[in-house]
Amino acid sequence: MPGQASRAHRQTIFVEDAEILSHRAHPGEQHILRLQAPRCAAAALPGQFAHVTVASRLPLRRPISIMRVDPDQGWVELLYKAVGEGTRLLAKRSPGELLNIMGPIGQSFTVTQARPLLIGGGVGMPPMIFLAESLRNSGRQPFVILGSEVPFPFQPAPSRIMIPGLGANVIASMPLLEDWDIPCRLASQQDFPGTHQGYVTDLARQWLDTLDDSGLAETGLYACGPHPMLEAVVQVARDYGLPVQVSLEEYMACGVGGCAGCTVPVETAEGLKMKRVCVDGPVFDGYTVF
Repeated sequence: MPGQASRAHRQTIFVEDAEILSHRAHPGEQHILRLQAPRCAAAALPGQFAHVTVASRLPLRRPISIMRVDPDQGWVELLYKAVGEGTRLLAKRSPGELLNIMGPIGQSFTVTQARPLLIGGGVGMPPMIFLAESLRNSGRQPFVILGSEVPFPFQPAPSRIMIPGLGANVIASMPLLEDWDIPCRLASQQDFPGTHQGYVTDLARQWLDTLDDSGLAETGLYACGPHPMLEAVVQVARDYGLPVQVSLEEYMACGVGGCAGCTVPVETAEGLKMKRVCVDGPVFDGYTVF
């Protein structure tokens, strides 16, 4: 029952008034919001999201993926794009103001492979950055591919980390990942300098083609982005016989499983079932949803 599922999450989802520490605007109406939210920061895992009250006049919160956390300093960082009334109102909020947030919410990614391939598209980039940061001291070596059709919400820089199988002109990377010694490449169809001119899945296939059977056995795919991109990522996983987890983007109302307004069909051992993206996801086995 939805009510029972909601109650099961009451000890893991926190509600707090979070002070805006910084709010940076980037091209393409993208914004990075850093909030002082110590309870959320202490509990958050890659793939989870926060449900944010954007303005007092709008009763419905907006779900926003968590991009980074610092449990010691107590902050969480969110990346969003201003596309509707709610997020446009959020874009006007200033440092020092308070936002009420619920979080962290949802199922996180579970990584067991030594060689995870992380793919993020558009506002699906934040969970991949969060996951990459969590993996950097785990002994695993992720490769991160990020795609965008608007300017990236950071200044791309030439990578010093060489990646076999990719063209010499595909050299742009996210500086933060470079600082963490995590290999990264960017893809776009907008002719941004140093990026692959095409889809993120093109880069994924080029990299996977460099791996032998033992390398593929150590590889899994993890992705977040628009549904067509996720469907294409799952097809890549299917073609190479790899496990794949995807984080779905869906409109939400309550965000905690009570309204069942964000359900999607998911294959289970008992057949096709309707699952709620907010609490049953947003992370699912990719084969069960595509």
